[in-house]
Amino acid sequence: MPDNTAMTEIDGGTAGSEITPAPTLPQTDAPTLSQLTDEVGYLHNRAKLLHDDTVELHLDVIMQEWGSTTTDLVRLDMPSLLGRLADLGFAWRDIARLIGVSVPAVQKWRRGGAVSGQSRTSAAAVLAACEIITRHYLVQDIASWFESPIIVDVPVTPLDLYAEKRVSLVFQLASGKADPERVLTAFDPEWRESYRSEFEVFQADDGLALRRREH
Repeated sequence: MPDNTAMTEIDGGTAGSEITPAPTLPQTDAPTLSQLTDEVGYLHNRAKLLHDDTVELHLDVIMQEWGSTTTDLVRLDMPSLLGRLADLGFAWRDIARLIGVSVPAVQKWRRGGAVSGQSRTSAAAVLAACEIITRHYLVQDIASWFESPIIVDVPVTPLDLYAEKRVSLVFQLASGKADPERVLTAFDPEWRESYRSEFEVFQADDGLALRRREH
C-alpha cells in the first residue's frame, strides 16, 4: 500500500509558508522640465562650441594645404601655370585679375617673358586654390563657379573675393556649409545697401508688378 504519510508531507510542503514580497527599489525623482531645459541648453551650447571649433580647425588646415600646394606648384614655369589656368576655362582678363597684374603682363609671360618670383607664386597660388576646391568640395567647372554671383542679383563673385585677398572666404563659400549672406557681410558689411535695387516687386490687382522703392 502507498505510504500516505509520505504523500502528506509532499503535498503540504509549502501550503502553510508565507510568500516573501519583492524587495522595494528606491524611487528616484524624475527631472523637472526646468532641469531638462537647463541640461538640453548646456548640450546645445557645447555642440555649438564644438561645431565652431571644428569649422575653424578645418579652415586652418585648408589654408595650410593651400600654402603647401602653392609651394609645390611654384616649381612650374609661368607659361605652364598660365596654360593650366586657361585649360580650367579662365579668361585671360580673369587670370590677370586673380594674379593681381595687367592683361599685357600675362600676355608677355605667355610668350616666355621675364617674371618676378612674387608673380609666379601668385599664379601658383591661384592654381592651388582651384585644385583644392575641386578636390575637396567637388566643384565642377571651377572657372564658371568663380564667375557666378554669390547671391542672385548681387554682382559679387568668388573671383571678387579672391582678387581682394579674401581667400578664406572663397574656401568657406566653396565648402557649401557657409551662409552666402554671412560671407558677403564679412566681405562687405554694407552690401545690402550698396547693391539694393531701386525697384521692388509687389502684388498688384492683376498680378505681380515692379515699382520704384520709396525712400
